[in-house]
Amino acid sequence: MLNKNYISQDVEQKWYPVWEKSGAFKCDPQSSKKPYTIMMPPPNVTGSLHIGHALTFTLQDILIRFYRMKGYDALWQPGTDHAGIATQMVVERELAKQQLSRRELGREKFLEKVWAWKEESGNQITHQLRRLGASPDWDRERFTMDEGLSLAVRKVFVDLFDQGLIYRDKRLINWDHKLMTAISDLEVENHEINGSFYYINYPVQGTKDRFITVATTRPETMFGDMAVAVHPDDDRYRDLIGKSVLLPLTDRLIPIIADLHSDPEKGTGAVKITPAHDFNDFEVGKRHKLEPLNIMDEHACLNENVPVDFRGLDRLVARPKVVEMLEAQGFMQKIEPHIYTVPHGDRSAAIIEPRLMDQWYVDAHTLAQPAIKAVEEGRIQFYPKHYENTYFEWLRNIQPWCISRQLWWGHRIPIWYGPNNTLFCAMDEEEAIAKAHKHFGKDVELRQDEDVLDTWFSSGLWPFSTLGWPNETPELKRYYATDVLDTGADIIFFWVARMIMMGLHFMKEVPFKHVYIHPLIRDEHGQKMSKTKGNVIDPLDIIEKFGADAMRFTLATLAAQGRDIKLSENRVEGNRNFVTKIWNAARFTEMNECRLDPDFDPKKATLSLSKWIISDIMDLAKSVEESLVAYKFNEASQSLYQFTWGTFCDWYLEFIKPIFFGEDEEAKKEIRAVTSWAFGQLLHMLHPFMPYVTEELWEKRFGSPDGLLIQSSWPDFTAFENIKDVQAQDEMQWAIRFISEIRTLRAEMNVPPSSFVPLCLKDVSKATNDRLQRHDVLLKRLARLSDISIIVDGQIPKGAVQSVLDEVTLFVPLADIIDFAKEKERLSREITKLNDTIVRLDEKLGNESFVAKAPADVVTQFKVQVEEAHLRRQKLEKALERLS
Repeated sequence: MLNKNYISQDVEQKWYPVWEKSGAFKCDPQSSKKPYTIMMPPPNVTGSLHIGHALTFTLQDILIRFYRMKGYDALWQPGTDHAGIATQMVVERELAKQQLSRRELGREKFLEKVWAWKEESGNQITHQLRRLGASPDWDRERFTMDEGLSLAVRKVFVDLFDQGLIYRDKRLINWDHKLMTAISDLEVENHEINGSFYYINYPVQGTKDRFITVATTRPETMFGDMAVAVHPDDDRYRDLIGKSVLLPLTDRLIPIIADLHSDPEKGTGAVKITPAHDFNDFEVGKRHKLEPLNIMDEHACLNENVPVDFRGLDRLVARPKVVEMLEAQGFMQKIEPHIYTVPHGDRSAAIIEPRLMDQWYVDAHTLAQPAIKAVEEGRIQFYPKHYENTYFEWLRNIQPWCISRQLWWGHRIPIWYGPNNTLFCAMDEEEAIAKAHKHFGKDVELRQDEDVLDTWFSSGLWPFSTLGWPNETPELKRYYATDVLDTGADIIFFWVARMIMMGLHFMKEVPFKHVYIHPLIRDEHGQKMSKTKGNVIDPLDIIEKFGADAMRFTLATLAAQGRDIKLSENRVEGNRNFVTKIWNAARFTEMNECRLDPDFDPKKATLSLSKWIISDIMDLAKSVEESLVAYKFNEASQSLYQFTWGTFCDWYLEFIKPIFFGEDEEAKKEIRAVTSWAFGQLLHMLHPFMPYVTEELWEKRFGSPDGLLIQSSWPDFTAFENIKDVQAQDEMQWAIRFISEIRTLRAEMNVPPSSFVPLCLKDVSKATNDRLQRHDVLLKRLARLSDISIIVDGQIPKGAVQSVLDEVTLFVPLADIIDFAKEKERLSREITKLNDTIVRLDEKLGNESFVAKAPADVVTQFKVQVEEAHLRRQKLEKALERLS
């Protein structure tokens, strides 16, 4: 006997080890089945499960369980990313507690510490994924720095270097002076700050009392200015183009140049060009062949290229001193308050400086062309499709990819330097020594490049490196290209595009056929989640409180393509109630002796009730399958919810109760078989969304007749298409509408639930009359009717409220049950109250000052209250109209 209550923690702890031990998660490279592959986006080894992870891994698990049940040889490839900066920071913080630094330890011993930390504390997230119910092939788990993947990284670097697609260059990069490394654009966060616009006069050479005024938020960078740019069509400065200005506080002259970068409508129309410290200025400098001048060292302090008074100062410390001297010497025209964005490192929180330095680059433009073509030709499709525009925008304007990082933890760049800095690119040191010996004709001392590769370099190889490349493995041949990548919009360029570029270049085939971009999760008011706002939802807390199934189903239900998710605990609690509803339905079937009959044949069902539910189950399976194939998780889960709670529990189980209470044994036998069959099919369809409760009920109610539910087949009704009974579906839907209409009338008229009322019908067709006869007991019981009669003389009963259902007019005489006068008075009072409420809320929302100043969630709450008040008023007015 099933327990009265469903205890999610007990069930989750029970089933996950069973699934894993059974081999249910495993792929089979020797299988004759069609392969289906998803590459798990590798979470950082330092990470822990957050709500974004919960969403993407839930959706991927739904797909992998669905296709597994559909008979595919499904591989969900798991793994973790070494997360260069994040991991190094974690270990350095641990060392700091012991008053140690990595520099004191040295590279070799520091890396030993990192590997030790990874073995002891890393991969926490993979254990948390098990709590979620994720079912990847754990035996195939990879790590971006394991031996096989390291081989792939070196192979890719060497090949691209030999092809001229990796090269060394001096360019601007994002420099984190706290971490002492270059970082990618993805690792930069822009924060708005309250600062100032400084208007500085640059004296024009050879003219008396004439200046060009430039506006800047960073006056300390003026020492690196190499020109002042004006728009070629700006009449104010046209006569000055080609002349020079004196750079204030220095004795340097810099040219006035014409460039479209200068916007005549912005500021003064003249901009200072500092190629070594601004990305836009760097491009202007290249166009005009300006020599960049670096004025900062690696610690973001001003260096020997600035006046002696400012040397060695942090640039933020130098700023007020520069301003003070500009004012003292008469160069400062004015200072205005200004709000602007400043780049910060997402890990270090340090202000990021553009820095000119030698780094290793990939010729991304060349690699991008086949990647653009693959999407243009439809070989890769984005869901939603509009994200293709984001992809194209980035790739068509792609810049060289800086791949070197000044870290110790990561894939070390396979470049060795010999005498005169002659470099050798090789797979390992032995090969580098051989190359150097051949070049110099003797053995020479070599040193390996100190830098490591950008983490995105190794993760860009993920779809094929995890399958054994560069070796020709059975897995590589079978599971590449993969079927779908599920990821977020923020890394379309940083990860998705790079996987496509690398896959096409090295595998000559796209790495995946579909890219599903999942929604962004916000709080219930649509606000971005953040620790400072205190609105972060921890998925592990949610699982502990409501169970993994409830959270998974909630995330799937809210995952509408192209729309952000508004998540609240209340929604998860609602789906915990849905889990309970399923559990109680199982208890009902158990109490009424509904046992699964392995010989049950849906074709032999005779009752309308049976044919209806069988046909609806067939429709449901088709609908859910079509939605999942199209990545419409919300539509699939909503179909399951509406059918399970509404059609199956609220209607079908209610409809069959009279049969259980009746005397027709043959009908009981059929209904028990049909109910068990339908509930079993429903468990199959719910399983990818709610694996735990469905597996438990499959075992407890049906004794796992075909083994574990996770290993059973998705419902296949191709052999039963001809038994679908549309007439039975229409008839039972009519019964549902009939009962619902009477219930609505009762509710609107405030009829006590315990009261049985008569019903009179007018204009009844023969088909409706037949239905009334067949379902008389059912209709009376569920609509709480004392009698159903048909008006034949046209005489409408007095004191009756009426409604219309199809061709039939329904009359419910209520004069003996409710006081019409008092009920009219009550309804009128409530309508008046609602009118006052609506006026008050409309005034509030019509107040522009209130709407502008009030928090967004408060305004939204008022709008919801107005909508609810209008709906309530409509219902009351309709009820009053019936009484009139």
